[in-house]
Amino acid sequence: AFLGDDSFVMYLGDNLLQGGIVELVAAFREHRPEALILLTPVPDPENYGVAELDGGRVVRLAEKPAAPATDLALVGVYMFTPAIHDAARAIVPSARGELEITDAIQHLVDSDRRVEPHIVVGWWKDTGRLDDLLEANRLVLDRLEARVQGELVDSSCDGRVVVEPGARLERSTVRGPAVIGAGARLVDCYVGPYTAIGEGCTIERAEVEHSILLSGSSVTGLEGRMESSLLGRNVKIGRGSGQPRAYRFMVGDNSEIGIL
Repeated sequence: AFLGDDSFVMYLGDNLLQGGIVELVAAFREHRPEALILLTPVPDPENYGVAELDGGRVVRLAEKPAAPATDLALVGVYMFTPAIHDAARAIVPSARGELEITDAIQHLVDSDRRVEPHIVVGWWKDTGRLDDLLEANRLVLDRLEARVQGELVDSSCDGRVVVEPGARLERSTVRGPAVIGAGARLVDCYVGPYTAIGEGCTIERAEVEHSILLSGSSVTGLEGRMESSLLGRNVKIGRGSGQPRAYRFMVGDNSEIGIL
């Protein structure tokens, strides 16, 4: 098997932790529990896997229970020894038809294996939804320090703005906190607070605020301001010049478009 007899970190990709996990990994290596699970109090524990503690020990876990006995949610970051493999082989699919990580950890608990909890200090965001992703972006940008390494031509950067090398701004205004990625090109545009523009993006004759544009995307010629939006890689949004005027879309599965 790929993991062999190694201990490992299982980090679900939609989680963002303020403090990272470097110190936790070091503690796991030092103390060597069979599992270390990260927990945080949440207002809606019925939407998460939850853990019950007794004297600092994990005694019970449940996946999205209808009536949670605790508000401590599993963050989605775990550290395991190879013992988890046997636990995973010992469980059966849940009522949802899935093998639940909570059931595998519960098997460790029931087998008197040591499962240690860690309560997260600082913010944690589950970025599986747009609003959560935008909020995570805001939290990260709030820690930004201004740095302008790109080229500004008749342009201004107000507040905490990062302009990475190779980016070029022409007749544009950027108000921080915001980041403009390497090689991005902004022409005759406004970029407002809490906006992250990825590498190689292009914005022309448009206004963008409180949004995330991943690498290679472009926004051109919009009449109104684009806000609270997320564009994936190499997305193109523009205004056509032909008649009659009409909307034209190519949209992937599970997408959402709002038009005013």
